[in-house]
Amino acid sequence: MEEAQEAQLHIMVEEAKEENSDLHTNMTNQSTVPQQINCKWWLRIALYILIVLVGQTVALLLGRLYYVKGGTSKWVGTLMQVAGFPVLLFFYCFSAFKNFTSNNLQTQPRFSCIIVSAYALIGLISAANCFLLSTGMLYLPVSTYTLISASQLGFNALFSFFLNSQKFTPLIINSLVLLTISSILLMFQNGSGDLSGVSKVKFAIGFICTLGGSAGCGLNLSLTQLCFRKVFKRGTFMEIIDVIFYTSMVATGASLVGLFASGEWKSLSKEMELYELGKVAYVMTIVWAAIAWQVFTVALVELMVEVSSLFCNSISVLGFPVVPALAVVFFHDKMDGVKVISMVLAIWGIISYIYQQYLDESKSETDPRMANEVSEAFPSGIQIVDRD
Repeated sequence: MEEAQEAQLHIMVEEAKEENSDLHTNMTNQSTVPQQINCKWWLRIALYILIVLVGQTVALLLGRLYYVKGGTSKWVGTLMQVAGFPVLLFFYCFSAFKNFTSNNLQTQPRFSCIIVSAYALIGLISAANCFLLSTGMLYLPVSTYTLISASQLGFNALFSFFLNSQKFTPLIINSLVLLTISSILLMFQNGSGDLSGVSKVKFAIGFICTLGGSAGCGLNLSLTQLCFRKVFKRGTFMEIIDVIFYTSMVATGASLVGLFASGEWKSLSKEMELYELGKVAYVMTIVWAAIAWQVFTVALVELMVEVSSLFCNSISVLGFPVVPALAVVFFHDKMDGVKVISMVLAIWGIISYIYQQYLDESKSETDPRMANEVSEAFPSGIQIVDRD
């Protein structure tokens, strides 16, 4: 009898060990899977950040090169920023081939009255923003232009407060104040001394247009994020391509109307002939600038969908201090004391916001209760979605 009890007790102990082992294995598997997903997510985000910084820098320098070497059309400068959407056809061809090989021809409808209206609204705002920024690029040295453009982070935060329930923390407020002061400082420099042939009046026009374009960019990013949450909703890679493709198409159409209505198209052939680097370089400058802007836009919208419009804007603004340094080398822009102080304040403001993002992300990982607060501060949250 005692032997039977001991045998039964031994069996129960072995079963308990097996259950504990299985439980430990399951917990280990469950803990490693999120880490792997999180690692892949961060690698993807790092890639997007790199593309945003490189694409924006190349596009800005090529846009300035167009004006420095003889370009004068503000509408051509506008088209550079929006007319590169045909390169996105590659993704449609790849998607069609993938669907064909997988026999998955059923797709969700991509069009409705609300979606088309959203495309039109975002596209028209983009065209207006790009025209203002193109005017600023014409009248301002690229170093001054990029430092003023850093103010778009502040405008984005303001519009996100109303449209996407963005919360203002002390670090974010500090960032906005520093970026505002950074832009205001540039109003006190002598504009005519930076760019030959540009009067103080044109410098003021360039300043106001760049500031207005930066405000429009902030509004457009916040509005696009709102549309992804309320209208588009799927957040897949092909939906992002759809949004960029059709909004860019609308913006390009509006820019072409402006080009012909203003009469600037009549002087384009002469402008090409007088371009200092030659006709081929004229065309290639415009084409590669358009491609760089389009690649930049794809990566920027990906960051917006993955995190938030304010985060992607902060990454975009992070690249602005790099451009003035390169402008001194390639275009011999003057880097006086006012610009140096403005750059330091801009970098300080940008780092202040990014550090706030880091703090919120760290708290959400260590304390699950912080997840709701982070999702309120950055409304789109950190999404791990199917990118196919």
